[in-house]
Amino acid sequence: MRATRLLLLLAFLSASAAWPESTPRESLLVLSKGDHTLAIVDPSSLKVVAKAPVGEDPHEVIASTDGKFAYVSNYGGGAYNTLTLIDLIGQKRVTAIDLGPLRGPHGLVFLDGKVWFTAEAAKAIGRYDPEKKAVDWILGTGQDRTHMIWVSEDMTRIYTTNVSSGTVSLIEQTHRARPPGADWEETVVPVGRGSEGFDVSPGGKELWAANAQDGTVSIVDLAAKRVTDTLQANVRGANRLKFTPDGKLVFISLLTGSHLAVLDSATHKEVKRIDLGHGAAGIQMQPDGARAYVACTGGNYVAVIDLKSLEITGRIDAGPHPDGLAWSVRR
Repeated sequence: MRATRLLLLLAFLSASAAWPESTPRESLLVLSKGDHTLAIVDPSSLKVVAKAPVGEDPHEVIASTDGKFAYVSNYGGGAYNTLTLIDLIGQKRVTAIDLGPLRGPHGLVFLDGKVWFTAEAAKAIGRYDPEKKAVDWILGTGQDRTHMIWVSEDMTRIYTTNVSSGTVSLIEQTHRARPPGADWEETVVPVGRGSEGFDVSPGGKELWAANAQDGTVSIVDLAAKRVTDTLQANVRGANRLKFTPDGKLVFISLLTGSHLAVLDSATHKEVKRIDLGHGAAGIQMQPDGARAYVACTGGNYVAVIDLKSLEITGRIDAGPHPDGLAWSVRR
């Protein structure tokens, strides 16, 4: 009898250990280019709780506002034309969303229940409606390699970086719109060669764009719609640029370098270089301002950085060649 109970207990424990962990209310999402998966990471333990396949060449990821789904752009340098839909609760791939001629999807934003995206090969930006299961809006930029995107909360302003054109597009809804939302005005601001990673300051007054080929950072006054300063920041090979939640610091990842550059947003001076050992790509700030996560693509790990000490305090193994990162909150 004792032997039977012991066997039953061991079988139960074995089954429990193999049972997948549920998705945390707050999760870090990590794309792996190496094994084409999306990892769901518990930020409290830094452990991967689940993985889901995402298709070829995943680059960026964004979570829906309710935290139930994630959307992944399948880029392919312009060869692919899909977004992959992931069920974050069920921890599984749902489907590939066909974007038709809008090839090279890359940058992603989720607002008002819809996915806003860039289509690099089509020189355009678009919007996908999950309820209608269709792209319901497209706007051409006329710029080469429209890559990353930012959309205001009221959806009246859209900013993009255009890598090969070396420009930033400032796109604003005009009052001439009939019906509302039908008319847009684009201001193209020349910045630097290889403009790619960018962010808007928390106050909404400035846009900082990292220029990979020049190794500079262009600061755009969004009211004046012009560059007011160009920082000789030594960030050649820059990939992503992000403000900390309080707006005091700016992080810049370098694909071709071994360090992460940290700048002071007020003085425009370098604060620190954090040694990552290899080139880095995606940056995700924890919303509470405690930590930053940096995808060390060359090193095959995600670095966890304390935003007070600016020291690496942990590493996450989420798969080879990590890139796009996102934060998900289930509501």
